[in-house]
Amino acid sequence: MDVGFIFKEYKLKKRLTYKIGNDELILETGYLAKQANGAVYAEYAGVAVLATVCASNSSQEGLDYVPLTVDYNEKYYAAGKIPGGFIKREGRPKDKEILVSRLIDRPMRPLFKKEFGRDIQIVPTCVSTDMVNPSDIIAVVASSAAVTISDIPFDGPVAASRVAFKDGKYIINPTFSEIESADMEIVVAGTKDGITMVEGGAKEVSEEVMLEALDKAHATIKELCKLQEDLRAMCGKEKLPVLDFNVSLENKDAIYSEMYSSLSTALYLSSKVERSNAAENVRKNIMANYAEQLQDDIQMKLFDSLFEDVKYTIVRKNILEKNIRLDGRTTKDIRPITCDIGVLPRTHGSAVFTRGETQALGVVTLGTVAEGQIYDDIDGDRSENFILHYNFPPFSVGEVGKLATGRREIGHGNLAHRSLYPMMPDTTSFPYTVRVVSEILESNGSSSMASVCVGTLSMLHAGIPMKKPVAGIAMGLITEDENNYAILSDILGEEDHLGDMDFKVAGTKDGITGFQMDIKIAGVSRTIMEKALLQAKEGRLHILGIMNETISSPNPNKSKYAPSIETLTIPVDKIGVLIGPSGKTVKAICEKCTVVINTDNNGVVSVYGKDEKADLPRAIAMIKGIVSEPEIGAIYTGLVKKITDFGAFIEILPGKEGLCHISKLSLKRISKVTEVLTEGQEVNVKLIDIDRMGRLSLSYIDALKQQEKDNQ
Repeated sequence: MDVGFIFKEYKLKKRLTYKIGNDELILETGYLAKQANGAVYAEYAGVAVLATVCASNSSQEGLDYVPLTVDYNEKYYAAGKIPGGFIKREGRPKDKEILVSRLIDRPMRPLFKKEFGRDIQIVPTCVSTDMVNPSDIIAVVASSAAVTISDIPFDGPVAASRVAFKDGKYIINPTFSEIESADMEIVVAGTKDGITMVEGGAKEVSEEVMLEALDKAHATIKELCKLQEDLRAMCGKEKLPVLDFNVSLENKDAIYSEMYSSLSTALYLSSKVERSNAAENVRKNIMANYAEQLQDDIQMKLFDSLFEDVKYTIVRKNILEKNIRLDGRTTKDIRPITCDIGVLPRTHGSAVFTRGETQALGVVTLGTVAEGQIYDDIDGDRSENFILHYNFPPFSVGEVGKLATGRREIGHGNLAHRSLYPMMPDTTSFPYTVRVVSEILESNGSSSMASVCVGTLSMLHAGIPMKKPVAGIAMGLITEDENNYAILSDILGEEDHLGDMDFKVAGTKDGITGFQMDIKIAGVSRTIMEKALLQAKEGRLHILGIMNETISSPNPNKSKYAPSIETLTIPVDKIGVLIGPSGKTVKAICEKCTVVINTDNNGVVSVYGKDEKADLPRAIAMIKGIVSEPEIGAIYTGLVKKITDFGAFIEILPGKEGLCHISKLSLKRISKVTEVLTEGQEVNVKLIDIDRMGRLSLSYIDALKQQEKDNQ
C-alpha cells in the first residue's frame, strides 16, 4: 500500500460546512471523481450526494440554446436496499429522479452561456440516505457547487431551500415526517440576488404565508451561495474561454426594418395558427430577398436570431407601452372558457375544459384500493391511491411526432397532481383508487393548469367527494426594470416563450394548493411577487366561478360502469380467518359472488363489484358469517346440509353447522326428518345451546314461536 499517496490525496481534499437546522451541510472536493471538470461531495445528516459536471471537448458556433443535460440518479445501496424485480440493478430513471433532475436544471440552465457552445452534463448521484431527510435540496447545492468550482463558465452559484409551514411556524429544511404533516411545503431556488424558481404544494394557505416562506427561503439561499463562493475561492479552476464570435449579420439594419414592419401586423392576428403562419411567411419573404447572403450557415443563424429578437421586442414593447397582448387582451383578461362534463359514454367520469386555444380532456377511472400506485424508492416503499397522468400528444400543437412520456409529461403531471391532492378524500371515507388522465387536445399556454381544472370537473362528474373544487392559472411577467413591468394573467404559449416569468398557481376559493414558478431574469422583487399572487387569485376565482356553473359538487349518482362498493369492519384478530390458508377462504367468496375483497390492518374490509354480475349482499353476508361468533338466542337463516335419522345438520354461518334434533322440528310427533325438511332447503332456526365441545344445538320450532311473538 502506498501510504504516501493516500496522505497526498487527503491533503488535496477541501471542505466547508454550514449549519442548517439541527445538522451541518458539508461540501467537499478534491478527493472523489477528479477527472470530471468539477466534482463536489455534499453531506447532510445521513444524506450524501456526489455531483459531477463535464463538458465536451468540441464546441459549436452560433448555438441558440444551452446543450445541458442533468441526470440525477439514486442508488439503492444508499438505503441498504437491493432493487426489486427480476433484474437486480438500477434501470431507467424513476419519476422521482426525473423530477429532481428538472429541479436542478431549471434554475441553473439560464446561467450558462450559449456562446460556450459545448455539451454540458451534470450527474448528481445520491449515494447515501437516512430516509429521514430529502436528498433533492442537497443535490441542487452539490450540482451548483460542482459547476461553480469547475472550469465551465457559469453565472452562478445557485442554491435551493425547502420551507415547511406547520402550526403557524416555518421550518427550514424539514424532514419527511414534517413535510407530511405540514400545511405547506415549498422548494425555492435562486441566486444571492433573487429567486428564480419556486414549486410546492399546500393545504389552502394564504398568499401572505407563501410570501413569508419565500423570504425565509431566500435568506438561506444567500448563505449557501456564499458557501459555494468560498469554496471557489479555495480551489476553483480558471474558466474556459467562451467562443469569440465576431461575425455580424450583413445588412442588419435593413433586415431589421423589414422584419419589424411586417411582424408588427403578423403577430397580432386572431389565432395562434394564423400568427404562426403569418410570421413564417414574413420570414420566408425576407429570406428570399437576401437569399445569396443567407446561403452561409453563420449568416443564416444570425438571421434567425435577429428574427426572434424582433418578435421579442415587438411583443414586449406593445405590452409595456400600450397594454396590448398578442390576442388583443389586456393584462388581466382571461381567455373565454367552456366546460363540459359526461362527454364519453362508458368511462366513470369525463370532462372537457377549454380556455382559449388550450383544451384538455379529463377521464376518471375508479378502482379498488389495492390498485393504487406502488413506489419502490430508496427513501422507503409507499403507495398512493390518487394517480394523475398527463399526456401531451404532438397533434395538440399541430405537429407530427412520437407518442411518448418524457420529462415534460412527468413534470406537468406532478404539478397537477400536487395541486389536486389536498382536496382528495381519504380511502376511509372513499375507499377507491382514483386515476385521472389529462389528454391535452390543444395547447397554447398552461396545459398543466388546464389539467387541474379538467381534473376537478371530471372527478366531480364521477361522484368523487372532493373537499372543494380546484382551479389553476398561469401568470407571466414582462419587465424592463423595477418600475416598468406588466403582470399577465392566463399567458399564451408565445408570451411564456418571450416573457420573463412563468408562474402557475392552483387553489380553491379559500387558498393555494399548488404552485410552480420559473424566472428567466436574475430575480423578481417581493412587490412583483405579491402583485402576481393577488392577480392570480383574481383569475383563479374567475375560473372557479365558470367551472361551478357546470358542476360545483360531486355527482350523487356514480356511473353504472363504475365499481360498486360496500365496507364493513371486522375484529382485527379475524382477518386471518377471513383470508384463510393461502387465501383460500377469501378467494372462494370472490369467485362465488364475482367481487374483489380488500382488507387492511385496521380490520376494514372493502368489497368491490365491478359489473352487474357482482352479488355484494351475499358476499357481505358470507364475510359476516365467517367472522361472527354464534350467539345463543339468535335466529339464523340456515341451509340444510345433511339429514339423518335423529335430525338435520344446518349451516347457520359459513363453515358453522349445528344439529336440529328431530324433537325440535315439530310440536307433533314425527317419524322422519324428511316430513319437515329436505336437503338444500333454507330454514330459520334458533340457536338454543353451545356445549363445551363447541357443538351447536338448533331449534326449528323455537324459531317459529319467536317469529309469531314478534309478529303480534
